[in-house]
Amino acid sequence: QVQLVESGGGLVQTGGSLTLSCAASGGTFKRSAMGWFRQAPGKEREFVATISWTGSNTYYADSVKGRFTISRDNAKNTVYLQMNSLKPDDTAVYYCAARRSGAVTIATETSNFASWGQGTQVTVSS
Repeated sequence: QVQLVESGGGLVQTGGSLTLSCAASGGTFKRSAMGWFRQAPGKEREFVATISWTGSNTYYADSVKGRFTISRDNAKNTVYLQMNSLKPDDTAVYYCAARRSGAVTIATETSNFASWGQGTQVTVSS
C-alpha cells in the first residue's frame, strides 16, 4: 500500500494562491489514479479533484473548477494541486488519496481510494 505525505498548506489571503504537493512512497504509485479531497470543520470530507494514472484525464468539483489544477509527475512520485483565486470557503484540511494499484481511472468517491495522507491545513483569510 502506498504511503502519502502532503505539504504546502498554510495561511493565505482571499485571492491568493497555494500549491499542495503529495509525495508517495511504497506501493505502485504509477499505476494508481489519484485524488484530492478536503474537510472543513463540522463538515464531511468532500471531493476536490482527481487525475488518472497517465495524467491525461482530470476532473474537478464544480466549486473549484477553473481555479484549481491537479497534476502529477510520475518520475517524482508526486501529485500537485495548484490553487488560485482562493476563497474563505476553501478553508479546510486537504487530503491526498490514491486508488489501489491498477485502478488507473479517475474517481470521486472516498470509497474508491485505498490510501490517504495525513492532511495539510489550508486557511484562507477574508
